[in-house]
Amino acid sequence: MAAIRTEISEIVTGLGLFGFRDLPRALAARPRYITNVDDSVYDRLDEAFEVGLHSDVFETAFANGVAFARAEEALRGRPPWIVEWKGPHRPPAYEQIPADLRVDHVYLISCKYGSNILHNSSPWHLFAGALADRSKNYGDWFVEAAPRSYQSFYDQVRRLVGPRVLPEMVADLEPAHRKLLQKSLPRRWPTELRPDWELVAYDIARASADRLLAATSTKSHREELLWRLLRLQASPYFVLGADMRGDPLQYRVTTPWDFRTRYRVKSVDLWGEPAGQPTVRWRADLIDRQHSQTRIVEGHVEIRWSHGKFAGAPEAKVYLDTPHHDVAGYEVISRP
Repeated sequence: MAAIRTEISEIVTGLGLFGFRDLPRALAARPRYITNVDDSVYDRLDEAFEVGLHSDVFETAFANGVAFARAEEALRGRPPWIVEWKGPHRPPAYEQIPADLRVDHVYLISCKYGSNILHNSSPWHLFAGALADRSKNYGDWFVEAAPRSYQSFYDQVRRLVGPRVLPEMVADLEPAHRKLLQKSLPRRWPTELRPDWELVAYDIARASADRLLAATSTKSHREELLWRLLRLQASPYFVLGADMRGDPLQYRVTTPWDFRTRYRVKSVDLWGEPAGQPTVRWRADLIDRQHSQTRIVEGHVEIRWSHGKFAGAPEAKVYLDTPHHDVAGYEVISRP
């Protein structure tokens, strides 16, 4: 079952498309033109609205739906025939367009609230496959990226936890060993390990950035990587939501065709950054042909264990650091 906050952000956005005078009337109407939303879901929404739960999300989501209904790039004041809510359904494979609503079988809408995460990927998919090749996970990415320094650091951890209960090689860790390490190690590294971990993290970050640079060795490959980082697809779609401060987000994600028509990519750069965990910075420098000016898009990748120290396969979270409404390829929809 979808979390109530998710249900509010997605379904109430859909309610805003139908031209109701206000949100209470929209909730009371329970329009049958929103598919996959049954009475039990509406009951949860009514209860949350009555007690003031996530009131800011209710307000912003309904306003976003109204704005989309009136925008020239979208419905232009025409009531939709049908709004399909994806709901808790999850596809069996990776979906390129993160759509939560589909309007009139044409308009795809992603509802994004309080997040600047673009991808939650495996390091293999990002750094070895450049987000294009979903190759299988070939093992611990930390071992792959920095085998010597990571092994040396593990030796110190092993002596701290107990050498008899752990294998000599970090690559030989089994699930039971990882669970033991997760329970034995504190949330923050012990003082004596922190400097060494920072060096290992930087080593992993530099090697990861170098691997991705090697996988995108030409300018055209770097441009394609930028499209994938920004989740530009062959079909445009819309993002309606709120940023980290709660301010509304209302923009259209354009296609690579649109992007290349308006922008010329000067460079796409990646580099490892010294930080408390492996961090890779990325930056794209562009020329905006329409306004004859330079545009910059920036972000970073955090590589971390998925379930605590040494527990779970490392994951790579791709963050957008440039405000969404300032990103090349994200076109703000016209305000009503």
